[in-house]
Amino acid sequence: MSNLQGRIAVVTGGGRGIGRAISKRLAKDGAGVVVVFAGNERAAVDTVAEISAAGGTGWIAKVDVANPEAAAEGIAKIAEERGRLDILVNNAGISKDNLILRTKVEEWDSVLDTNLRGAWACAKAAVRTMLKSKNASAGGYSTGRIVNITSIVGETGNAGQTTYAAAKAGLIGLTRSLALEVASRGVTVNAVAPGFISTDMTDALPEKVREELKTKIPLGRIGAVEDVADAVAYLCSDGAAYVTGQVIRVNGGMDMR
Repeated sequence: MSNLQGRIAVVTGGGRGIGRAISKRLAKDGAGVVVVFAGNERAAVDTVAEISAAGGTGWIAKVDVANPEAAAEGIAKIAEERGRLDILVNNAGISKDNLILRTKVEEWDSVLDTNLRGAWACAKAAVRTMLKSKNASAGGYSTGRIVNITSIVGETGNAGQTTYAAAKAGLIGLTRSLALEVASRGVTVNAVAPGFISTDMTDALPEKVREELKTKIPLGRIGAVEDVADAVAYLCSDGAAYVTGQVIRVNGGMDMR
């Protein structure tokens, strides 16, 4: 188990699905976790309740990450209220899947605004705070961690998901470029690319479709949200201090590039 005691983590979209699992795991490892939501306050409250019940510390914060000004203000406010910001997990995301000929410009904009521009805006605000916070045990350098949740389709593509795949592919470029910018200051930036994970969306698929999906996964099962959370926890830990600019693929072997 990694020791994140005393650190403050922000998880965007942290109230449901993968985001909830990440929030709970980082809290379990000792971090105080700010569960960021845009519209579903109930889910965020429930996540913090689960964190508290397990002996952890959590708070909620409403931030519209799709609005760059609101994202910057929200992240800065969280850092001010909590006294520091050590970890940012850009997990917030939406999808509006359709064939490109049926996709409206407004749908393209909304997906890119939340999934990519939102992550960029949050990372920009977080970096400003992280570079001001220096850990003496790290030789005066920051020990900040930024983890972007991308997707297998950001690397492989998928018919009917041009908007979602483009946003997730953009996150990989953002990850690597930002990693180069802040590496000399001790901040690491990595991405986690989940494959098929058991969430409300995949659970709603017909059983026949789910069984067919499993045949395409070498490990023979659809992933659990905890599988993704474990990878994120590693990247946020001191054990990953020498890992930056990487994409950790949590997909059961579907994509082995």
